[in-house]
Amino acid sequence: MTSLAVAYAGEPGAFAEDAVLRWFAAPEPRPLPSFRAVFEAVRDGAVAAGVVPVESSLLGTIRENLDLLLEFDLAIAGEVSVPVRLALVGLPGERLESITTVYSITAALAQADEFLRSRDWAVQTTYNTAGAARLVAERRERGAAAVASARVAPAYGLEVLADDIQSGADNHTRFAVIARRGGGEEAGAVLGAAAPAAVSGPPKTTLVFGVRNVPGSLHRALHAFAGRGINLSRLESRPWVGRGSRWEYLFWVDLDADAADADCAAALADLGAEAETIRILGTYPRALDD
Repeated sequence: MTSLAVAYAGEPGAFAEDAVLRWFAAPEPRPLPSFRAVFEAVRDGAVAAGVVPVESSLLGTIRENLDLLLEFDLAIAGEVSVPVRLALVGLPGERLESITTVYSITAALAQADEFLRSRDWAVQTTYNTAGAARLVAERRERGAAAVASARVAPAYGLEVLADDIQSGADNHTRFAVIARRGGGEEAGAVLGAAAPAAVSGPPKTTLVFGVRNVPGSLHRALHAFAGRGINLSRLESRPWVGRGSRWEYLFWVDLDADAADADCAAALADLGAEAETIRILGTYPRALDD
């Protein structure tokens, strides 16, 4: 099978790289410095696809990537759920008692907050978990440690000082696989490059819509799905940027349905009569481990 260039934000060993390796059958992971850089690389054709986190089971939505999904005209071709197991890693010879400073991305620090609060450590944020480990290794910084995946420790010559430091036993991050809508490696071609287990789940559709700010508009919009027995597995609001007025919102919805099915298509038609804007971001296989 021909390998596919897939972008993710971070350093080798990041959980986003885990997502790439889980979803694609033969990927060439391409680390990039930011979420926006991933979207730009996919848009410009520098890579065939990208993988970005969209939701944490502990912390909720990664809102930056919802906003980027709206800004860029890309499709969601799939999703993958990655278990988050965090460790404290440091230079060889370090002990918990010798650590004074801990580095990691804000989300990882929050997910390990209970463990980190057990000691009087100075906590500093970086842009990525694997990048935090790399920082400690390259600086040879004594008294410092990083919160990251345990698997990055040998890659940077570090040791695991404490394992499974995340809060909760069922901590997962959901990633979206993004692709161009047409030409070259469009969403369908990217789907064909997936590992079979990654695309064996039932269909799911993600869409965004906005309704008039009048009584009952959201109720009528949602009834289009409820009346046909279509489940909404997620519903949340985000500010309607560019709307031109304050305190109006777009609604993000995950449907447990294929947009092409007759009932779902009819529901979307009814929604169109009520909504001022609708955008379907993609229909794709649900991650089975969700």
